[in-house]
Amino acid sequence: MLPFEIQVGIMKRVPVKSLIQFRPVCKAWNSLIDSSDFIAGYSGQVQHLLLSYENADKFQNKYFSVVDDDTFPQQRDPLTLPILVKMLKSFSIIGSSHGLLCLYGWFFSRTDMFVLWNISTRKAVVVDHYEPDVGAGTYVSVMGFGVCRETSCRFYVKHGGLENNPSRKSIRLSGLGSQVVVNGFLNWLATDTVVTIDGGFGSYNLIVSFDMTSEEFREVNLPQSLAHQPRYKLSIYKLMESLVVLEHGVEANNSIFGVWMMEDGVPNSFSKLFTFNVITPHATVRGFKKTSEPIIKIIDNDHRRQLVVYEPCSKRINNDNLGFDAVNFSFFVYPYVDTLLLLDQRDLLIYNQVKRCVLQQRK
Repeated sequence: MLPFEIQVGIMKRVPVKSLIQFRPVCKAWNSLIDSSDFIAGYSGQVQHLLLSYENADKFQNKYFSVVDDDTFPQQRDPLTLPILVKMLKSFSIIGSSHGLLCLYGWFFSRTDMFVLWNISTRKAVVVDHYEPDVGAGTYVSVMGFGVCRETSCRFYVKHGGLENNPSRKSIRLSGLGSQVVVNGFLNWLATDTVVTIDGGFGSYNLIVSFDMTSEEFREVNLPQSLAHQPRYKLSIYKLMESLVVLEHGVEANNSIFGVWMMEDGVPNSFSKLFTFNVITPHATVRGFKKTSEPIIKIIDNDHRRQLVVYEPCSKRINNDNLGFDAVNFSFFVYPYVDTLLLLDQRDLLIYNQVKRCVLQQRK
């Protein structure tokens, strides 16, 4: 029999679905897989993409997990959201981090709540929403979600406003769906309003980052060409474990995109990776494959929304329909890897009034 240390090393490379099946094999394996150290240190080897969209035929929200490799998008599994999410009167997806998806909504007369869902194990916990008392007329709700593995795998559900986010009140953070987690930082696109020389007002774009280890904010300047773009032309994504800024413009009925990456994780240092255009004014980038190909939503001649992939090497659009036909503007793409986080939590456990908006994983 292999020494137990070697068994542990092998287990760390086994997919989550197999690990769950291994738990009843013997007490040693069950104890190992359920241990806090193993849960915190485990990270899947394969990247997946969570695709969310409203079905074009039945007008229902659909969710799929798609393996992000050379077979994309053949390996896909339909997903069913946790039962509690289905009971919510309304909900929004805030973001994903380390295999957990964070959803925000409310349940009739109950307080607003966050649902943290492990996509791989299908386990979920609930965090009651805490509304800071910052005074009437001064609060703007901005939310972000991230998993900090460096600090005992704390789960951050960051709920901020004008008074408790960046150090300067002139900064306005973007809202839902515009946050990205990279290397322990929660990042938002933001706009800073400044007084000009002639006494007027001007604004420029920047990125505000929240360090989940030190719990401090920092400001990241963008290149001049991005800083002074209209805010609606910019969006941020995670690509190859780096933060990227996407600029989008329309010229002669073509959608033109520029992809800028933060160099080696160094703030204020960006370089343009590539530029591409799509022969339609109605194209929107929804995410990236791990090999850097943008996943794009387009509108076909029948006014259906479809997903296609741009291939930077060949500089062309792969026009093969990926098989996800949607309506309206409902496509969303969230990259994730398998995780065991929440495995040692009771399913649908409710954490009440977490005032610091930090959920500590049980030891």
